[in-house]
Amino acid sequence: MCRLPSLSWVMIWGVGWALAGPAVLRGDEKSDEDPDWVEAMTAVHARFKGQRRTFAHFGDSITVSMAFWSPLRQQPKEMSAEAARSYRRVEQYMQEKCWAKWKGPEFGNDGTMTIRWAHQNIDGWLQRLRPETALIMFGTNDVREVKLEEYTQKTRDVVRRCLDNGTVVILSTMPPHSRFVKESQKYAEALAAIAREERVPLVDYFGEILRRRPDDWDGSLKKFKDIPGGNYEVPTLLARDGEHPSNPQAHFGSFSKEALNTSGYGLRNYLVMTAYDRVIEAVLDPKPKAEQVSEND
Repeated sequence: MCRLPSLSWVMIWGVGWALAGPAVLRGDEKSDEDPDWVEAMTAVHARFKGQRRTFAHFGDSITVSMAFWSPLRQQPKEMSAEAARSYRRVEQYMQEKCWAKWKGPEFGNDGTMTIRWAHQNIDGWLQRLRPETALIMFGTNDVREVKLEEYTQKTRDVVRRCLDNGTVVILSTMPPHSRFVKESQKYAEALAAIAREERVPLVDYFGEILRRRPDDWDGSLKKFKDIPGGNYEVPTLLARDGEHPSNPQAHFGSFSKEALNTSGYGLRNYLVMTAYDRVIEAVLDPKPKAEQVSEND
């Protein structure tokens, strides 16, 4: 069984397991107080001179996949009231082309890639795309190709070059990897440390998978062997390869509780959507407090 050892886990806001630090964003909770990244990202955004309302995604095969982000172009089913508000804000704010057209290596996402690729190409992506916000998630390939020290140094440098460009950054931890369990936890913890140091928001995808499925997140487990279907059809959060998120068609396009506990890509879409919503609300397009209260009534 691929359960992670207990290391430095703490409770965030009283519910669920997550990596330590005030930057962590979760889809189902919201604090009344602004997190520490709001002030820092507001200062970054004040320097921005690129394409407003754009959202770039820098990552590997888990990001270039059309199962990530693109399905949200069609409104998800079975959303909570809070998720529905997040979806409306994102749908109304973001440029249309960022749903599905910003896919491929020229847009900073491609299969088999590591943070080395991003480090080599980030300046060109920023110059060409001029993104207002950038999501960054590398690690799945790095755990077997890039030493932790190099991964940390290069990720920090990529983040800083985005911030220097005036681009607001959302960092995301990788999903756990069944063949590199301890390593993937260390890489996730390193990313969380960068988020704290640079005061950028963090989507803890790694921690959220463990919170929801602590004992059976891994689709390569023996218990799933006889479940019919292909690699992505396994009814847990990682596919049968123990590396990529699952994408069972029975839960495609749904944000129900069952779907978010079963579809790895659905969960990632949900977490990133709610994180981007909070960045829009707090930094990119803030409204007076009175209007915010009225929206939530």
